[in-house]
Amino acid sequence: MWFIFALLSAVFAALTAILAKVGIEGVNSNLATAIRTVVVVIMAWGMVFLTNAQAGLSGIGKKSWLFLILSGLATGASWLCYYKALQIGEASKVVPVDKLSVVITLVLAFVFLHESFTAKSAVGCILVGAGTLLMVL
Repeated sequence: MWFIFALLSAVFAALTAILAKVGIEGVNSNLATAIRTVVVVIMAWGMVFLTNAQAGLSGIGKKSWLFLILSGLATGASWLCYYKALQIGEASKVVPVDKLSVVITLVLAFVFLHESFTAKSAVGCILVGAGTLLMVL
């Protein structure tokens, strides 16, 4: 089931790039990011209430709060940079560079989360990196 959700995530991310590229024309990238963020916040809280998950708020520990907040800050920084890049660059070049996050995530997961980094992972990282370079050069 995780694969279906991951695939849907990729499809929606692709739509995000195309829709954002069209929508950001003539709009300040920071303002566009703020508008997008408000929509995401409304949608996320809507899902919380739709699934009756709001009761879980009181059970969130300090460590989880800290890392969720840090993750939110990283997401915000990513979105601000992404929208600026989309505004001044071609979506067909911005998106592949953005997807280098796959390689960076694998390395960070190995270093900080002690997840396995296999020969298959290394080859995948090299191929993603090479593919990115091929698409943007």
